[in-house]
Formats: sequence, C-alpha cells, structure tokens
Amino acid sequence: MSLIHQNIANIRSRIKNAAEYSGRNPNDIKLLLATKTVSASNIITALKTGETLIGENKIQELKDKFEELKNIPHQTHFIGHLQTNKIKEVIKYADCIQSVDRIGLAEKLQKRLEFENRTLDVFIQVNTSYEQSKFGISPENALTFAQHIIQLDRLNIKGLMTIGLFSAETEKVRKCFQLLKNIQLQMLEKDLPVYELSMGMSNDLETAIEEGSTIIRIGTAIFGKRKFPDTYYWNDYK
Repeated sequence: MSLIHQNIANIRSRIKNAAEYSGRNPNDIKLLLATKTVSASNIITALKTGETLIGENKIQELKDKFEELKNIPHQTHFIGHLQTNKIKEVIKYADCIQSVDRIGLAEKLQKRLEFENRTLDVFIQVNTSYEQSKFGISPENALTFAQHIIQLDRLNIKGLMTIGLFSAETEKVRKCFQLLKNIQLQMLEKDLPVYELSMGMSNDLETAIEEGSTIIRIGTAIFGKRKFPDTYYWNDYK
C-alpha cells in the first residue's frame, strides 16, 4: 500500500470517528482531495483508492492535469479565488466552483454559461473568520447575496464554503463553522438550496464535522506538506 493510500485510509478513519462521535452517518460526508501542486500521477494514485472528488486552486493546474485525468472517473471542484477574466477557462475544466463570492463574478458566470447554453454547480464562499487575507462574502451579506444568485438560472447553488480561522485554539475555529451552519439554516428557511457545507481541512476536520460539514477538503494530510511562497492567501492552500 502506498503512503497516499495509507493517508487516505487514515483520513477516512478520522471522518468516520468524528461522524460517529457527532451522531452522524459517515456516508453523508464527502472527502475532497485538495490537489494544489500535486502531480497528476499522485492524483491518479489517490483516485485509484475509489475517491472521486478533487479540488484545484489554480486555472493553470486545471489545464495542465486535465488530459492525464480525463479518463479516470472523478469530479473537479475549483476551490481557489476566481478572477472574472478566467471564467471562460475554468468552466471548461471544473464541474463546480466553490468560491463564488461577489455579484460581478456571479453575473459574468451567468452570461458565459448562457452563451454556452449550459449550467454549472456553485457554492457561495463566506468569510466567516473576517480576515482580510481571505476571500468570501461577509456573513452579514451572505443571505442577500444568495437571494441574488438564485435569480441566475445558469448557476445551480449547492451549498456554502468557508475556511476556518487558522488557529490552534479549537473553539475559535469552531465559531467559524458554527457561523456558516447558522447562515445555512437561515437560507434554508428562505428555501435557498444550500444543502452542502464545504468546511474543514487537515487540521480541523473533526471540529468541522461536529458542526455539520458535508465536504472536507484535505490536501496536506494526504499528499504531504507543500512549499509556500513568502506571501500567500490561506484561501489558496486548502
């Protein structure tokens, strides 16, 4: 068994234990392989374990890996910050965009999808930690934002996404996840179809599951540590 296979088994065990501790069904929690900087060959190794969901942060990586991965059954979510001038490219390769966080982006996605006569799944990204270094709509504006997006018929809203506070203090991180859950409940009361919660990474997946996550984004604990540049956004390294 490869190290990647072992790491996936360990993550699956953590998910199972956290779900059972929370009184949840582990099958209700999806594992997304966060594959930023990960080679196509290592992604293939991971997919051969039966995993089917990957997440990329950069358009160039989506393009570079597409040919090698296209014949292996899987879905690709775009989980990085999306610039409007990259919309045409990203929708060629991504099955879902988890980082819709501003009206201008949503409307330009709508126009491009109208032009191509297709639809696309999206998540609304919410900045629950209120950090300036992170992208996402503010929690206070999330409901109004979702009500605007629901008018755009080419965007299929699937859920909400957030990045928890990067902190060793579990309860501070938990507050971010609780906030997203509360926003979800408010939206569901308004008949907005935000059934998925994408939250939780290698360091905080147990806390995220306890607070209702349905998609865990894991990179480091499966593929190993990445080398980061001196300046970065946490949004880029899930």
